[in-house]
Amino acid sequence: MIDKTKTMAREPGPRGDLYEGHLSARRKFIELQNTGKLLIKSSEREFQTGRQGKTKKYMYPDVWPENALQEWSVFMHDIVSHSGKHRHQGSLVIFVLEGRGHSVVEGVRMDWKKGDLILLPLKPGGIEHQHFNAVPGESCKWIAFIYLPMYNQVASFTEQIELCPLYTTQSG
Repeated sequence: MIDKTKTMAREPGPRGDLYEGHLSARRKFIELQNTGKLLIKSSEREFQTGRQGKTKKYMYPDVWPENALQEWSVFMHDIVSHSGKHRHQGSLVIFVLEGRGHSVVEGVRMDWKKGDLILLPLKPGGIEHQHFNAVPGESCKWIAFIYLPMYNQVASFTEQIELCPLYTTQSG
């Protein structure tokens, strides 16, 4: 009879020095900040229709990791009639590029036009908002900037309250 020997193997642990791994990751991050793509042409991005409406996403780190400034999310919103309504913790800066309209933020109407800046403050529990084009059929666009370290630090969530009519029409 053959004697069998059982050997217990431990799962492999982290390879190398964790601190050195951290330093290496930081060096790669900093290099990308200095050598990453610096110009994103509008023609490289397309508008998509989603729950909030018609948007063109310029910078999303998980989608375009080759860009510099990986801490930012940037997108344009073309408000055809009105956006969906949703709630998140804010910390959003919106610059109006074209047209005029209004936003309803926490039940309060704020009128805006080309060149205005809309600030959605950081608010525990979220800030409910929706955007409207004052003249549906005329161009009404804004661009939003989200600083992701802040957004992530507060564990920001998104709660959809009402869908954009464009999305419900195109979704069937």
